[in-house]
Amino acid sequence: ADITSMEELRKKYRDQIKAKGGDLTVTAMLVKVLAVAVKQFPQFNASLDLASNEIIVKKYISVGVAVDTDRGLLVPVIRNADTKNILQLAAELSQLSEKARARKLSLDEMQGGCFSISNLGGLGGTAFTPIVNLPEVAILGISRARVEPVYQKDTNGFVPRLMLPLSLAYDHRVIDGADGVRF
Repeated sequence: ADITSMEELRKKYRDQIKAKGGDLTVTAMLVKVLAVAVKQFPQFNASLDLASNEIIVKKYISVGVAVDTDRGLLVPVIRNADTKNILQLAAELSQLSEKARARKLSLDEMQGGCFSISNLGGLGGTAFTPIVNLPEVAILGISRARVEPVYQKDTNGFVPRLMLPLSLAYDHRVIDGADGVRF
């Protein structure tokens, strides 16, 4: 994904959000993007109940974010992400991430996710296959962004753009490949 414009916005507003207790990261911004996207693609906001052999489409949108800790990955959940603005999401993600690293995250704060994000870009990851966090049916993997030459018709040439590798994994029992591409 071309995130050149998004990165400009992130840099422009990062200090304002930091002053209010948040950190405007790519992950925080993508929580907001996903909250909007799953409204358009409700099959990504579902779970598969194997006991009743039913697909359950959620009416709420809660996004889990994988956090690297000394005990491995923990996935705190930002509840009702679709109802929060970017400042609220950035602050909540900062708070939950810090609680996870400080071993103060409760079990309740790690339950109820509908969709997860795993970001390995900070560690230098360039590509990976994220594993779906059951009972969720999809996860978005984020790798390290880098500047790449991209051809643009309007300039009739290559221009530098900040490109973000994304890896979407999903349960084919609920989501088919065409919907995955559209998402």
